[in-house]
Amino acid sequence: MENLTVIAYAIYLPVAIGLTYYVAIVLFKNSIVYMNDIFEGRPDVAKATNNLFRIGFYLLNVGFALYILEMYLHQSTVQELIEKLSYKIGGFSIYLGIMLFLNMFLFFRGKRIAKQRRAVPPAFR
Repeated sequence: MENLTVIAYAIYLPVAIGLTYYVAIVLFKNSIVYMNDIFEGRPDVAKATNNLFRIGFYLLNVGFALYILEMYLHQSTVQELIEKLSYKIGGFSIYLGIMLFLNMFLFFRGKRIAKQRRAVPPAFR
């Protein structure tokens, strides 16, 4: 039983961290466009803010992956190992998708607010 649990951890951790890394790379490579629009004329602020969002994304998601790491294999069979891994990795993937859409929502919201601010004449700000 103990050997299968260690194998489960050895599979789960690289998959969870790899998924987090991949999603972060794609999300924050593309989100710099929104940050540049939000912080128009201040590319340094846009890049810095994007990097801070990325670090927070890593911390939240890797932290959650580690938080839910614990697995109990009662029957100690390969079938149970596969089922537990699919449950953990599937659940983590759903969580990661929710975090992706939350970040996208924040980027779109920031872009909308920046657009509204640009539409208001400077005398009324």
